Amino acid sequence: MTLPLGRAMREVFGETVAELADTDPRIVMLDADVGSSTRADIFEHRHPDRYLQMGIAEQNMLGVAAGLATVGLIPFVSTFVAFAVVRPLDQIRVLIAQTGLNVKITPGYAGIFTGLTGKTHLIVDDVSIMRAMPGMVTVCPADDIEAAQALRWCASYQGPAYIRLVRDATQRLFDGSYAFEFGRAVVVREGRDVTLISTGTQTPRVVDAAELLAAQGIEAHVLHVPTIKPLDVPAIVAAADRTGCVVTVEEHTIIGGLGGAVAEALSEHRPTLVKRLGMQDVFGESASNAALLELYGLSAARVSEQVAAICRTRGKEAAAQS
Repeated sequence: MTLPLGRAMREVFGETVAELADTDPRIVMLDADVGSSTRADIFEHRHPDRYLQMGIAEQNMLGVAAGLATVGLIPFVSTFVAFAVVRPLDQIRVLIAQTGLNVKITPGYAGIFTGLTGKTHLIVDDVSIMRAMPGMVTVCPADDIEAAQALRWCASYQGPAYIRLVRDATQRLFDGSYAFEFGRAVVVREGRDVTLISTGTQTPRVVDAAELLAAQGIEAHVLHVPTIKPLDVPAIVAAADRTGCVVTVEEHTIIGGLGGAVAEALSEHRPTLVKRLGMQDVFGESASNAALLELYGLSAARVSEQVAAICRTRGKEAAAQS
């Protein structure tokens, strides 16, 4: 059964930060002339005196955010990932991460769900960049429920943080009983044959893939990792112990992202062969969300096909050794 759609994260972003600002006068929003796209304009309408229109000058925007943090304000930075991470990278590194300033980098339009804006706007190495940066925590919520909770956590956290949000409505993984806990991974499906580890909005598609695998007699254990840094190493080790076969799946490059983080953790704490599904060292293309998911093997059907092939190969190798 395919998981249902939730609300668009960009809507949740605008509403949640505006609500937080209702009770915390320190919260301000910086926008790089894309508020109607990221829905930072929801904050603008509610708190116009704390909405700073910075124009298409993202390096300057991150510098201003750093300055605002030095006087006790809590700046949330809103633009596309392409312009929040890559373009102002030097400002993030020198002014925010090295100083440990309380800046919240919360861009929308992450991953391949922005293909129709053009391939120049598809950034699929942002997690690699941000998790490698000392002092920068990195969170990738799975759906609208988790995004709202992660943003609330982010406002209370003291220090620089990166929250990866996507543009369009995606599948809803959690319900109202879910409680996001920073630094904790969550088992979302029990299984015995293969461990699937995913993050962000790819996790619901992985859950759907697990259902397709179950129809073939393959029971997948699925671990959702919303916090890429700091990584929940004990949960990853336990998930690897469960089946002895690990496949990571991410809507991101496999180099330095979730797959890299999992491989690093397991090589030190529980040596395990890790297969990584995701963007295979390529740039994104301009196309619809559905077309790109198929192209890069990230739809539920394509993930299930690849995992089933891995399981068959593993079974043949085990039979040959017996």
